[in-house]
Amino acid sequence: MDRIDTVKELPFRVGFTGHSGHIRIEPLPPVQQSSPINSLPEFILPPAFARETPESIKTLVEDKYLLPRLDPDEFSAENSGRQWEFEWFDQAKIHLEPTLPRSVVVPAWELPFRRPERASELEKWEPASVQVDVSELMVEAENSIGVRISGPPKDFVKGSINNRPFRPGGLDDSQSMGRTFPEGASNGEWVREVLNGAPAQVIPPSFKEGMDLGELKGHPCSWIIHEDQSVPKTTSESTLSVQFDDLFKRAWEEDVTELAIDEANNITGHVGETSELEIEVIEAGSPKSISPEVENKSDLPVGALDSESSVIDQILSTGSEGLGKGLDDSGDVGAFVLQVWAVTGGSDGIADHFDELVPDMALDFPFELDAFQKEAIYYLEKGESVFVAAHTSAGKTVVAEYAFALASKHCTRAVYTAPIKTISNQKYRDFSGKFDVGLLTGDVSLRPEASCLIMTTEILRSMLYRGADIIRDIEWVIFDEVHYVNDVERGVVWEEVIIMLPRHINFVLLSATVPNTIEFADWIGRTKQKQIRVTGTTKRPVPLEHCLFYSGELYKICELEKFIPQGLKAAKDVYKRKNMGTPVGGGSGTYPSLPAAHASVHSQKPNSFMRGKQNRQSGPQNLGNFVGAGRGNQNYSGGNNNWGSRISEKSLWLSLINKLSKTSLLPVVIFCFSKNRCDKSADNLRETDLTSRSEKSEIRIFCDKAFSRLKGSDRNLPQIVRVQGLLHRGIGVHHAGLLPIVKEVVEMLFCRGILFSTETFAMGVNAPARTVVFDTVRKFDGKEFRQLLPGEYTQMAGRAGRRGLDNIGTVLVMCRDEIPEESDLKLVITGSATRLESQFRLTYIMILHLLRVEELKVEDMLKRSFAEFHAQKKLPEQQQLLMRKLSQPTKVIECIKGEPAIEDYYGWYLEAEMYSNQITETIMQSSVCQPFLMPGRVVVVKSQSGEDHLLGVILKAPSSSNNKQYIVMMLTPSLPATLQSSSSGDASQKKTTAGIQILIPKSKRGMDDDYYSSATARKGTGVVNIKMPHRGSAAGANYEVREIDTKEFLSICNAKIKIDQVGLLENDSNAAYSKTVQNLLDKKSNGNKYPPALDPLKDLKLKDLNLVEVYYRWNNLLQKMSENKCHNCVKLGEHIKIAREIRKYKEEVNALKFQMSDEALKQMPDFQGRIDVLKEIGCIDTDLVVQIKGRVACEMNSGEELICTECLFENQLDDLEPEEAVALMSAFVFQQRNASEPSLTPRMSQAKQRLHDTAIKLGELQAHFKIQIDPHEYARENLKFGLVEVVYEWAKGTPFADICELTDVPEGLIVRTIVRLDETCREFKNAAAIMGNSALCKKMEAASNAIKRDIVFAASLYITGL
Repeated sequence: MDRIDTVKELPFRVGFTGHSGHIRIEPLPPVQQSSPINSLPEFILPPAFARETPESIKTLVEDKYLLPRLDPDEFSAENSGRQWEFEWFDQAKIHLEPTLPRSVVVPAWELPFRRPERASELEKWEPASVQVDVSELMVEAENSIGVRISGPPKDFVKGSINNRPFRPGGLDDSQSMGRTFPEGASNGEWVREVLNGAPAQVIPPSFKEGMDLGELKGHPCSWIIHEDQSVPKTTSESTLSVQFDDLFKRAWEEDVTELAIDEANNITGHVGETSELEIEVIEAGSPKSISPEVENKSDLPVGALDSESSVIDQILSTGSEGLGKGLDDSGDVGAFVLQVWAVTGGSDGIADHFDELVPDMALDFPFELDAFQKEAIYYLEKGESVFVAAHTSAGKTVVAEYAFALASKHCTRAVYTAPIKTISNQKYRDFSGKFDVGLLTGDVSLRPEASCLIMTTEILRSMLYRGADIIRDIEWVIFDEVHYVNDVERGVVWEEVIIMLPRHINFVLLSATVPNTIEFADWIGRTKQKQIRVTGTTKRPVPLEHCLFYSGELYKICELEKFIPQGLKAAKDVYKRKNMGTPVGGGSGTYPSLPAAHASVHSQKPNSFMRGKQNRQSGPQNLGNFVGAGRGNQNYSGGNNNWGSRISEKSLWLSLINKLSKTSLLPVVIFCFSKNRCDKSADNLRETDLTSRSEKSEIRIFCDKAFSRLKGSDRNLPQIVRVQGLLHRGIGVHHAGLLPIVKEVVEMLFCRGILFSTETFAMGVNAPARTVVFDTVRKFDGKEFRQLLPGEYTQMAGRAGRRGLDNIGTVLVMCRDEIPEESDLKLVITGSATRLESQFRLTYIMILHLLRVEELKVEDMLKRSFAEFHAQKKLPEQQQLLMRKLSQPTKVIECIKGEPAIEDYYGWYLEAEMYSNQITETIMQSSVCQPFLMPGRVVVVKSQSGEDHLLGVILKAPSSSNNKQYIVMMLTPSLPATLQSSSSGDASQKKTTAGIQILIPKSKRGMDDDYYSSATARKGTGVVNIKMPHRGSAAGANYEVREIDTKEFLSICNAKIKIDQVGLLENDSNAAYSKTVQNLLDKKSNGNKYPPALDPLKDLKLKDLNLVEVYYRWNNLLQKMSENKCHNCVKLGEHIKIAREIRKYKEEVNALKFQMSDEALKQMPDFQGRIDVLKEIGCIDTDLVVQIKGRVACEMNSGEELICTECLFENQLDDLEPEEAVALMSAFVFQQRNASEPSLTPRMSQAKQRLHDTAIKLGELQAHFKIQIDPHEYARENLKFGLVEVVYEWAKGTPFADICELTDVPEGLIVRTIVRLDETCREFKNAAAIMGNSALCKKMEAASNAIKRDIVFAASLYITGL
């Protein structure tokens, strides 16, 4: 563009930049040399249409407007279908508007680097013109990121709740993305209704009212149904019916979009292209009802086309990948070809030939790149996604910088996402001098129009859900610290973003080394349907050595990833020598020894690391947090003990710093796992001074410039004064309790000296040191004290060693009163890092955002989460297995007694089996039934075959507590095959075969056998002389005598018989067996196989009503089984076996269907419960359409969405002043669990109680719908009122120093809460606008202005600089 001269010689020029053509203003030097090139325009919009000529225009006008005609065949009277007797549009009360255009012509934009090469430099690129359906301007196109009407400029970056989100990549093949139609509209039912004279439907789904057609009513009509002559007859049957797709196609062509017609055709299917409008009935089983695909499968076994096959298409459609991908061209069920999404290897030679492969780099680096960096850059140049896994300080940022450079070169955008705000601010400072960078966080928005944007992951998620137009320009998204996906609270955000990103966006994933890198990359690739290149290195740029610091000396225990047990042994030897022979009263010197009693106690706890914190409340003998070497003298009072502990801690730290200083191991980062511990440890070094005079001067000047942006009273805050004093001596403190500006000063100054920090410094700040020291290897994770995980230790230890400055980095573990065990140290130092695990969980705001768009389903989000990855990965194999199952021939039971009833019988048998197990465990083994299990009691015993239970009688009860076996005689259904009858005529001889007793006929019995009676007075000895199991036959029935346990009893009958125990068990009398068998047979009355069981209430005296009910059901089932015609069938065993196979087959098919359905998702029950909650409170209606209450909930990101929404709709803020409202809202964003109780006014106390009651009510509602929530815990977790008074005073204008006196919450947490509260005010303001509450909108604006002042909203040093 031409040069523009302004006043005082400040010329500038205006140009276009970016994919969307944003205007950019560039300053020019005061004097500009004339050049003919400057006269050329920088950007000329290419024409959208081809060059027109008079002839082409004339032809177009004649064809489109001057030659209107109708096809006489299509619009003949006999084919018009229904003859209307009135004019529709004259009768209907519908305001007619001009018809909107159906399609428009738009240029097909291509990225500059993808345009075809020009033959000459003078040739201009002209975009191709494409015709686009108007409907696609609002809904994304199928095969592109979509041409969509852009929203207002103010919503370009952050989007709007009214926008539709972009289609997530990888969901293109899902049916949920297509337009859905009601079932009645898809299957032609609406035509049948009209044929039967029903009125047309005028109320769409989810609408309360429909169209008002005025006096328009149904009129008599006639249908011309004819037999189509154009279709050849393939059978003798006449095909006479309607093809519903074409019924009104011609008549209503002007009102039905082309897309809807195509989809309707796909749903019902075309029989053929005919010239007549026909009505065709296709009968099931006719050749036309079998699709060509099925005809090609004629070689399948019998039964492949049974009734189960009709649901295959519906089942397979639920998968993310069609079955066609796993089948060959012939349609046979073949081996599924697995698609590899995570690609490793194949990179040999890239590093050696890098200059040839990438001759024109988008960004040059002043150093030689590592092999993994070259591989990643090569893949980025090819437009592929990469996953880089490497240790801290290995150079992963190089890959991110190159992605930024590629975006600048391609005139696109790149987004860098970080898990925490500190990383975002620091990366903004690092990249500002190299790229066109912008910053987007919760409270800061700098240059959002830049080509390289740095933002938090939550901001990117919000942009995706709200359909920000800037998404279409993004080419790369860089995820730094990917292992943060393991975070319980915020890990779900990463998964949401990865799933929601459109398919045109490529990934750059940077992570520390984790064991399952391939698995995670495979999930991303499978989810997004694009390959992920996995590269990285396990080599550290600066190798580490690990040492123990004990008694003023260093003991090396690990080097080059190899554990050195000699160093640990040396430290333990020193520990033993120091603690042997020391008097109980304590030791002397710098490190007093432990008393013998304590030594013995600690020798019994080898797995404990620094247990002082865990036992801080156990009594005065424990010395608070600093349980160390000075713990010996037990005769001191509690106060003296604390004083002695501080003395020993101070000397310990001085000894450590002196050792590090002498061995040139400074600077050092000391990790302490509590804010209080950091501050107290730094105070122990008041006498330490590590800086020279010139360094003190530089530090003082730097601090003065940094704090000069604060007003006078804020500069003298105790925390600022204290930290400045530490910094002057080369000591720093870094934790969440510090003010943000103080933390930034510490981070920028840390290049030499000592820094006491918490764990967040390892992730949030790129500041390596010479040495890293662990104060302890135990931490409190919010729930319990535990040992450090290997991944946590590796992340923090990685800060040791400065690349280019140090040859080796040193990591120290401090030991106070004990030496850790070798196994524990090995686990922490050389153990495997923590695996990446899914933390995906459903939230109400996620559900509402997805329900807001018809094309997106919550089930799709659940399927594609990392938690469901393995289940979805097996889906193609399950599809093949289901097809094989359905193609198997089904077995048929042929019953000789008529209609087969074996399935019912087998079902009763399984149900009875379930009841019997429950009853056996309770009734049969309880003391209640013991009095009934006496000799002579009739019982039902479980059959060993499990098909027909046995009637029996107890012959003998257990004689002792050790022996719990009952001797029972049972009637068996048939004799064994080995039983053979005797042909001998010997009257006194009993023939036995295979140990089975045979009853001799009466004519051949002896006198004793014939007249033996069970009423004999002879008393037995109690000895059992028969060998068990004892089998035989008597009175026409077979029997068996054996020992059984109470678990084998199925039922205790209410009948008893007389038995001859001596004759049965001692004498083995045939007469006694015959009499007993006859008595058992007599107990079968009315054709029932078993006598009635004992009544559970009258006889067994059972108290449990549920058990009594089960007992009755069980006995009724046994009775029904005995009355069934299959009970005594000769083929019962064979049919039972077939029934078992059929049931197993059905169960396997149903299990496969379930596993492939949405119901099998792990979080599906939780989803159903949350849907019910949203319906109950009115966020959605019964048709899952989001209501205004749900739209308001979509705006709530900083607080719990349900509580915030209910607070607004209950008008809880209306009677409060702006200061009181913003103070109450602080409960949504304050995070510290324990804080001092605030002092509130009566009105504030009432508002607090009202909000708490709302939270309890919502918690109870969620618990009612089976969501695992405790109402009181839910209220405590989401409402923390610890800073209500502080925020109220701050909003009223109280100085920051004064409000800090009102609470024990650290200053840094106060600032963080108020900053987040400003974002909450903006959300409530937007929600009030949606509700139409202008008063609340103004109140939120006033509240936001009241808290935005002074030190709380001081600009970041990373952003503004010094």
